[in-house]
Amino acid sequence: MNIDDKENKTTYKVVVNHEEQYSIWPSERDNPLGWCNAGKTGLKEECLEYVKQVWTDMRPLSLRQKMEKS
Repeated sequence: MNIDDKENKTTYKVVVNHEEQYSIWPSERDNPLGWCNAGKTGLKEECLEYVKQVWTDMRPLSLRQKMEKS
């Protein structure tokens, strides 16, 4: 089995951090420190499509809040 075959069968989860930045992570692994489940699991392409739909403003939350105050 090559790496592409393994990746195509891997189930991922979408994770989000305190700055509302998104990433995907293999579902069988514990989340990285500071990241929480965003509620979506699936194949890599499904998760990436979800991230594309929900992460429309790439600025970190702290920057968006600072800019709103200005």
